[in-house]
Amino acid sequence: MTTPSYETLIYTKKGNYAEVRFNRPHRLNAVIELFYQELLEALAKAEADRDVRAILLTGEGRAFCVGADMKEHGAGERTQYQRREYLQLGNDVCEAIFRSTKPVVAAINGYALGAGAEMACSCDFVIMADSAKIGFPEVSIGTCVGGGVTQFLTRLVGLAKARELIFLGTKIDGNEALAIGLVTRSVAADHLQTEAEAFMAELATKAPISMRFVKKLLNNASHTDLDAQLQQELDGVFTCTTTKDWQEGVDAFAEKRAPMFKGQ
Repeated sequence: MTTPSYETLIYTKKGNYAEVRFNRPHRLNAVIELFYQELLEALAKAEADRDVRAILLTGEGRAFCVGADMKEHGAGERTQYQRREYLQLGNDVCEAIFRSTKPVVAAINGYALGAGAEMACSCDFVIMADSAKIGFPEVSIGTCVGGGVTQFLTRLVGLAKARELIFLGTKIDGNEALAIGLVTRSVAADHLQTEAEAFMAELATKAPISMRFVKKLLNNASHTDLDAQLQQELDGVFTCTTTKDWQEGVDAFAEKRAPMFKGQ
């Protein structure tokens, strides 16, 4: 597949994973309609590419994403319909991240605020620079959080801490975010890209069909009763045992070598 060209993103295939780099550094990667539209396209492209086992989201420059581009939004008039369509795009992006059949990882290199924090919470894993800041300033500026964050954040840190972060709009660094369970890892800023790439390379060695089942099961676990969850797990295990990858895993274990999964 050819590498797509975007105005607001840089899409790069690196081995068996895709890196999507937010590329509006002059505006600290603040979001506009085109950003959301292109990100939806990039996510769909990675989803459709059988060679892509996982997806990495990160930011160019000093920020991951600082939320809505207020300067852009203040320029020109919008109808109520256009305003709602823009907001819907934000929800669509977070849902696409969450519902992707492939693990999505955020590497937070700088500020992740508002929509940036919402996208991060939609991801399966978050690796954050210890000096970066994440926060939800919406209530402080008279608006409301979106992108499913009231569900995702509550799952990650619990209701009491989610209330504190959203109501107060407190910005926390990578170490505190790790301590409360908001992120997967906190690393030195100058090691972030190396750590993220190593994490992605490790993810890309895992069995794609197995990861697809596990992601869906984990995402559904909080609102599925035990009987239904057990049945879905059984279906997942059984389906995996019908694949060539399962046989490859068995053979590799017996032969004391690393398995070479092909998603078949």
